[in-house]
Amino acid sequence: MTEKDAPLPRLALAMGDAAGVSAELAAKVLADPAVRAAAEITVFGDARVLAEGARVAGVALDIDTVKDGQRIARKPGRPVLVDLGNCDPATVPLGEISEAGGRFATENFRRALAMGASGEADAVCFTPFNKAAMRLVTPGYEDEIGFSAEAIGFHGVAKEFNVLEGLWNARVTSHVPLKDVAGLLTKQGILNNLHLTNDALRASGIARPRIAVAGLNPHAGDNGNFGREEIDVIQPAVEAGKQAQIGCEGPFPADTVFVRAKRGDFDAVLTMYHDQGQIAMKLIGFDAGVTLMGGFPFPICTAAHGTAYDIAGKGIAHPGAMRNAMLLAARMAARSSVKAA
Repeated sequence: MTEKDAPLPRLALAMGDAAGVSAELAAKVLADPAVRAAAEITVFGDARVLAEGARVAGVALDIDTVKDGQRIARKPGRPVLVDLGNCDPATVPLGEISEAGGRFATENFRRALAMGASGEADAVCFTPFNKAAMRLVTPGYEDEIGFSAEAIGFHGVAKEFNVLEGLWNARVTSHVPLKDVAGLLTKQGILNNLHLTNDALRASGIARPRIAVAGLNPHAGDNGNFGREEIDVIQPAVEAGKQAQIGCEGPFPADTVFVRAKRGDFDAVLTMYHDQGQIAMKLIGFDAGVTLMGGFPFPICTAAHGTAYDIAGKGIAHPGAMRNAMLLAARMAARSSVKAA
């Protein structure tokens, strides 16, 4: 079976924090012909919140709505909203961290993840959350990877990728204090991330991924003058990756590796910590970047930006990143379905 012959992938979309631009973005992508044509979309949220998002966005939504528990009749090109009736938008203060906004996002995300875990959805997407609001509902909430793993009982290794057209960023450590990064780097940990990055790139359609590995220290350590992590840990991991037939090179100085990647020398950059890659990616394409959580049994995607409380309710939220997230999730799900067949 080819991708052309395969049925449309099934995508579950969770509406995010109602206090930000999430409802507006949901309305905009659900009205987008390219997104509607790419997947059969089931949305989890509240009809009142989505209607308000459509009003703010200035779009007319043509979708089906069912109550929670009712049968979902999927139709190509026509999204379905499962109305959980779980948020009155009049009770959520726009542009503020609130328990109501966090609870709405949490409930919707759990339902979308459950749909993915059951096999009823091939991929999951969500409009932006606010971590502080999520913590008001789930104390100890760290990030979406940990939440997703707990929600579906996943015990494997999952990582966050940032994706622009033609350029991916993966990272060895993520939401940890900068002072802890060097102590968390190991040869095996970096090698594991090379494998995961290689697999994710291949799943997205890149047949022979080219991965650049960034150093940790200034000038990639300058031959040990500014630190030995490159010599003792990172370089051995790169060599092990090559032995495993992964197309990887490095370590390269982090302040120039993205210049080479942007001009097309590499498909992805594996960085050592969060902001080492995030700053570069957001400067290159803030309104287009996608966050992919790879390693789960199904793709989980969202926009790489946050809830944008400062522009909530103004109708000016750019849908590009969320649109790209939906299309990437659909593309990866479609390829996975063809491979399985």
